[in-house]
Formats: sequence, C-alpha cells, structure tokens
Amino acid sequence: MKKTWWKEAVVYQVYWRSFYDTNGDGYGDLQGVIEKLDYIKSLGVDVIWLNPFYESPDRDNGYDISDYYGVMGKAGDMPTFETLVKAIHERGMKVIMDLVVNHTSDKHPWFIESRSSIDNQKRDWYIWKDPKDGREPSNWRSYFAPSTWELDEATGQYYFHSFAVEQPDLNWQNPELRSEIYKMMRFWLDKGIDGFRMDVINLLAKQEGFPDAENPFDISYLANNPGIHDYLQEMNREVLQHYDVMTVGEIPFVTPEEGLLYVGEDRNELNTLFHFQVADEMATWDMLRYKEIQTRWYEGLKGKGWNSQFLNNHDHTRQVTRYGNDREYRVESAKLLATMVHTLPGMPYVYQGEEIGMTGVRFDSIDDYDDVAMKNKYKELVEKGQDPDEVFESLLLPSRDNSRTPMQWDDSDQAGFTSGRPWIKVNPNYRGINVEKALKDPDSVFYYYQKLISLRKDHEVMVYGDYKDLSKDDPNLYVYTRTYNGKTWLVILNHSDKANSYTPVSEISTGKLIISNYPNEDCADFSETMNIRPHEARVYELNI
Repeated sequence: MKKTWWKEAVVYQVYWRSFYDTNGDGYGDLQGVIEKLDYIKSLGVDVIWLNPFYESPDRDNGYDISDYYGVMGKAGDMPTFETLVKAIHERGMKVIMDLVVNHTSDKHPWFIESRSSIDNQKRDWYIWKDPKDGREPSNWRSYFAPSTWELDEATGQYYFHSFAVEQPDLNWQNPELRSEIYKMMRFWLDKGIDGFRMDVINLLAKQEGFPDAENPFDISYLANNPGIHDYLQEMNREVLQHYDVMTVGEIPFVTPEEGLLYVGEDRNELNTLFHFQVADEMATWDMLRYKEIQTRWYEGLKGKGWNSQFLNNHDHTRQVTRYGNDREYRVESAKLLATMVHTLPGMPYVYQGEEIGMTGVRFDSIDDYDDVAMKNKYKELVEKGQDPDEVFESLLLPSRDNSRTPMQWDDSDQAGFTSGRPWIKVNPNYRGINVEKALKDPDSVFYYYQKLISLRKDHEVMVYGDYKDLSKDDPNLYVYTRTYNGKTWLVILNHSDKANSYTPVSEISTGKLIISNYPNEDCADFSETMNIRPHEARVYELNI
C-alpha cells in the first residue's frame, strides 16, 4: 500500500453554524472559522472539513441546497469563503467541503422546473412515479418521514425523497444531471479546496422499479444498489483524478467487503469512507461488538483500502456521553476514547468540541430541539398514540442536537459563541467545560489530543502499523498492538468504571511508556500484572 498525505492526516470537523458567530445573529459563520484558525492549527490537525454552507432554505441545516454555486447568508459570502481557503492554506492545513448530490432542496431551480409539468425538460432530473392503486408507488420509508414518496397534486405524480419532504432525490440515471454535478465539483476544486466529504454517496443509485420491501423499517434498500460504482468511477474519471485531493464517502449500510468496492486502491472511486457499523448500529457501548467491527474492517481493507475512525460527528451524539462516562470520569473517558480513535487503523476525525470533552445535552422540551429527524419522529409516534413523555425520553440520546450545541469557548454569556441569541441553546455545563479553561490546564483533554496528534506525525507505526487484537473476549479491556518497520506499540484501554488487571503475553518483556491519561509516574513500570484504573489508557513501545 502506497503512502499518501491524506492517509497521514488528522481531520477536524467544523460544524460552522455552531462554531463561532462574529456578527451576533446567533449563527456561527465562515468569518468565525477564520478567526479561530490559529486555535484549530494549535491542535496539530492537517485538514478542516466544513459542513455545507451553500445557499439553502436551511430545512436540514444546509443539507437542502437551493444553489450549489452560492453561499448561504448565515455563513457569509463568496469573498469570505475565498479568504478562508487562503488562510487555511497559509497555515499549512487543507480544507474539504461537503458534497451533497443525492438530493437538493425543493426550492432549487432544477426542482422548481422539474415539478412544473410532466413534459418539462428537467422532469427526469428527479424521480417521479405514478400512484400505485391510488397510493404511494412503494412502501419505502425515508430517513426523516414515514414515506419516501410525496404527492405533487399539480401533476398527479409522486416524487422520491430519501430524507425530508423538502429534499427531493436527484435522478443519477440522467447523464445531463451527472454532467452538471461534475461541472459544479470542478468549480469548487478550482477555487482551491482539497477534496470532498461526500454525503450519503452510496444512495445515488436506486433499486430498479422500487419494489415493496418485506420490512420497510430496514431502510438499507436505499443504499448500495446496482449502478453506484459506475457513477463513482465516472465521477473519478471526469473530475477527481485531475486533482490532488482526498475524498471520503459517507457510506451507511455497508460491510467491509462492500466497503472495499468503494475505496479499493485499484477501483478508482474514493480514497476512504465512513462506515456506520458503530455510530448507527451500536446504540450504546458494546466492547465485544466494537472489537469485532474493528477486526473485520481491518482484515477487509488491509493492504487494499483505507478506513476512517470516528465515534461522533454532527449526526451522532458526542462520544463521551454516548460511549464513555461523562460524569465522574469525563476527562479520563474523553482521553481514553481519543487514544482509541487515534491509535486504531485508519484516519482519525476530531469533531469540534470533542477535544475539550464537550458532552451531549438534555433540554427540557421537544420545543428546545431543532433536529428535523427527531421532531418528525416525535410527531409520528405521538400521533400514533404513544405517550409524549416516553417518546421524548427515547429520542434524547440519539438526537443529532446532542452534538450541535454551540462550541464552548469560555464561561461568559452563551459560552462566548455569540453576542446574540444562539440558534440552539448552549449546553448549560459550559462554565465548567470550555476552551479557555482547557488551555489553562496542562492536564486538559485538549493538550492530550495535541500530544496524540503530535505522536502520529512523529511515529509512522500509528498510521501504517499492522493491527492485532490481544483481548478478543474481554468485555472491559481493549488491548492491541500496532507494528511497523520493527517497532511495536501496545495499547491498553480499560473502558470500564471499575479497575481491571492486565498481564502481558509471555513474548513481551519490557515496555517504554509513550502516553497515558493518568499521571505517568503511576504507570511507567511495565510489570507482569498491571492494575488498570477506570477509563485508563496506556500506550507502550515494546521490546519483544
């Protein structure tokens, strides 16, 4: 497997609307990203991923695009974006944008034309079907609504939407549509961006005929359908191969075997992917399941393709709340999860605020939430007669707003995020958890992340090392090695609220401590049997 700059990179995700507001309108903006670039740079990351800032009615926080060539007013304008790209490059970092081409907003001019009449020239740029027995063409469910089909009364046909009603899916079978998308991609690449994070990119191809699903609640029928690899190889041929960029595909409902078809180095499609066997399929922490997932993906991609490592993002609850302990062991747990993500095979992603141990949130009422998926699900279940309080409780942990509350910069009003009223409430714990406090504490989560990222730059074993799980059946301890060019690192993680002991395998003689999330003097000795404290993480370089 060849070495590349993007394999060695650490990516920092900026959800700009919650990052830093410079004009007091309550929304973060691109100017806010510019003003905080030195902070991001100080962490040591290589790439910034910006969530969508295209022109949008903002029904789904920018993932409903009405103009692929415009900048949303909340975010700023094109000159500000161009300044941002220049400023990122001046600091030795790169920037990737969200590419959202499975669907548009229903306010996009293409869709307005498409729905205007059955014989409009852009009718076939979207997916339209006649009713079936006076109802929807199939029983499919969308991510955000009970059906993927919405009736357009003016023409008597249904249009298809994998997400909200306001997000009609594009018809990738149409070559004119694909050509227009490639033109748009070149526009942004020519502005100097360094690649794309591709939103639900494996949903572009649809099942022929849209047959009824045996279990409509298993919406995997939306993804990985015949034709998807033809589209991605054409995209690579027409656009991507002509630029030195990185691409990461958001690819739900995929196994390692299927994943390799997207990222295999001989496939000419994508560089790497997000799979969701953890974030979508593991509601709470399950150590044995997590180890199984890591081993399967490592073996499935080894020497052939590249993985990504993450536990949270703008769609998934903050990792220390969902998969760790955000109470008495918040700092230790945040550091342990960071150690794991940055020492496992693949490219690590840091979601804004993760580096200071920000937590999920619990608001008092459904009215305090903005997440369209959560609010639609709440409405659907309550209308079916379920108890509103019980429904509310069931939706709290998976709510996407857990990770979308404003970045906590200091302990002033609104956490220093805005001088106005924030678009979504600030997490009330910001006075104790914020950047200003973290930067004053040499033992903070921030400086631990900084050290992990620095180690990755100095030690190729963290990037290219072979992986071996030494703790397969242990429900609390996760112990593994990374080996590269004669160097072996041993990672010991106690993902538990209780202490556990670990005895190294017989062929290991001594080890030098590289990093730990407890005081070093307590774990520097590499002994026969080690007492590993709650949520303790240790990394040793071994002498074998």
